[in-house]
Amino acid sequence: MIKTKLGIIGGSGLYQFPQLKDAEWVNIQSPWGEVSDDLLFGKISDLEVVFLPRHGRKHHLSPSYINYRANIDALKQAGVTDIISVSACGSLREDLPPGAFLLVDQFIDMTKSRSKSFFGDGIVAHVSFAEPVSQRLLGQLSAVMTSRQIQYQAKGTYVCIEGPQFSTKAESQLYRSWGCDVIGMTNLPEVQLAREAEIPYATLAMVTDYDCWHPDHDAVTVEQVSKIMAQNTLVAKEIIAEFAIKFPQHREACSSGADTALDGAIMSSLQSLAMEELEKFTAIAGRLLNEQEGK
Repeated sequence: MIKTKLGIIGGSGLYQFPQLKDAEWVNIQSPWGEVSDDLLFGKISDLEVVFLPRHGRKHHLSPSYINYRANIDALKQAGVTDIISVSACGSLREDLPPGAFLLVDQFIDMTKSRSKSFFGDGIVAHVSFAEPVSQRLLGQLSAVMTSRQIQYQAKGTYVCIEGPQFSTKAESQLYRSWGCDVIGMTNLPEVQLAREAEIPYATLAMVTDYDCWHPDHDAVTVEQVSKIMAQNTLVAKEIIAEFAIKFPQHREACSSGADTALDGAIMSSLQSLAMEELEKFTAIAGRLLNEQEGK
């Protein structure tokens, strides 16, 4: 059984989490660079929770400038065992109107200039990513939203673009033709890195607009997004608070395989790395390093 500690990554509009008791902002340094902000440690009921504002509390980081590796490493250092990502997004479907929620279960990566892995320079690893999210977490989120009678879709595909510009109409129509459900700018490589760090992950997507494909709606503007986002954020905080109250303090290994994602994935020897490089993997691959030391 795994003692749980819930990580919450807040996207646009979610920079604080007042539901946390005994809350304290703590600075965590990462060998992978600068974390978006301090981490907020606290409790909901008796569950330990760690909150990280993805863009920083002042929203000073554009999606392409977020250090996703440092963020995930910091959460791993903090002992987080499960991550819920709260993310604003645009809808690519008529039946997903602004104000609705989506539980994402698949992703398409259209980003171009981001560091997408902890591995690759001196050590190579290929993790399984066919099922990128934890169905256990999605099921628990779904139960909360059903009980609260919140409008949501139980599954869907999130296409992640580089940004920071919104998409063109041609791009928006292309993503619709692919069968994508929502469009955003931040969940990749975040979800990929969480898998490499062996942390089960799920996205609670908040629909703020119809992107620019919809003939009856104006092109996306910050003003338009912010209005709906403020409403969604209040609901999202309530969802996460109830989710945390019901979240078990101990759980079994996730059926997604995320807890042991590095087993059989690393093709190089961790021990062959120089000490300085090896220290970068103390949190990310700490489980394997401890196992090797114990042999």
